[in-house]
Amino acid sequence: MSLESFREETRTWLEENCPASIRTPMPADEYPGGGRRASYKNPDTKVWMDRMSSKGFTVPTWPKEYGGAELNSDEGRVLQEELRRISARPALVGMGLSMIGPALLEYGTDDQKAEHLPKISSGEIWWCQGYSEPNSGSDLASLQTKAIVDGDDYIINGQKVWTSGADNADWIFCLVRTDFEAPKHNGITFILFDMTTPGVSVKPIKLISGLSPFCETFFEDVRASRKNVIGTVNDGWTVAKRLLQYERTMIGGIGGGGPKVKTLAEVADTYVGKQNGKLADLELRDGILNHSMNDRAFGLTVRRTQEESKSTKAPSFVSSMFKLYGTEQNMAKYELMLKAMGSQMLGWEGDGYESDELTQTRAWLRSKANSIEGGTTEVQYNIIAKRVLGLPD
Repeated sequence: MSLESFREETRTWLEENCPASIRTPMPADEYPGGGRRASYKNPDTKVWMDRMSSKGFTVPTWPKEYGGAELNSDEGRVLQEELRRISARPALVGMGLSMIGPALLEYGTDDQKAEHLPKISSGEIWWCQGYSEPNSGSDLASLQTKAIVDGDDYIINGQKVWTSGADNADWIFCLVRTDFEAPKHNGITFILFDMTTPGVSVKPIKLISGLSPFCETFFEDVRASRKNVIGTVNDGWTVAKRLLQYERTMIGGIGGGGPKVKTLAEVADTYVGKQNGKLADLELRDGILNHSMNDRAFGLTVRRTQEESKSTKAPSFVSSMFKLYGTEQNMAKYELMLKAMGSQMLGWEGDGYESDELTQTRAWLRSKANSIEGGTTEVQYNIIAKRVLGLPD
């Protein structure tokens, strides 16, 4: 099938299957994360998830045996363009799609892929990440959560922090220390286990945005099957680093590399207005124009890199560049929105604010974490200097 024929077929299918309510900005309480405990305020959220999953479009480039559509990179790009054209919300989001799924495709056994990937593509299971610890953040490899062999299981004890979505998650991919004598990077193992396993407890952390997506997670004599080790025992750092590259590529997409729901220009037109066909505020107009050009350049850079890496499909250290620039773009976007909306983007509650304005307030506050999550800005600078530019220590 030619690319144009694929575009026409995809456009027709999306027009027929995407509900009208899914073509609107997505409120935080309609987040399509899936999972065993999911509830759907908007029934169309589940309808859209199921329709896209049945088509293989939640993971369009994955093999069909794991719930994908086996699209090539050009077809995947066309699908994303057509979704943006109708302002469609994502059908499914989360760490299953963007992090552990790709890592399993690369490092998982056939049994592990067959067990977990179809449940990720359908939205059946919600995943969380057990990486950071109270004393092991930027120096992640110093982690102390320990796992000791007991028959066919590991017994895990320790604590994780900033575990996004752990209070709703069904499974966790977790870094544990299995050799305390080896150099810190060499004694780490990457393992999966169910969050309902006895000994797992979760405590949400409330953020300035009013939401509690981050959690403290505690493990007390938790049993995890040894068959759920991904990669090699004591060499989990290899898998962990690759997954971080997938994560940083995903986080970078919130800037110029990702789809937009409501543009800066649309927000400015609403709150500032125009004079002689142009945005009335000259300084704001220049800021939005510069941001839009940077977005475009960033998006083209991401696309070029994807095309150059078609043979490997896996991200490289350049993902740190995407994470750094994408998050800077996202934070700058919300600062420009604040300039455009003024005090209407500083409300917390009350009759004087529309629901969309209150959503933007919380999104602006939430964006402050962009420079920390997935590896701080300072960490990304170090990676870029050493791994991309090859500068000496």
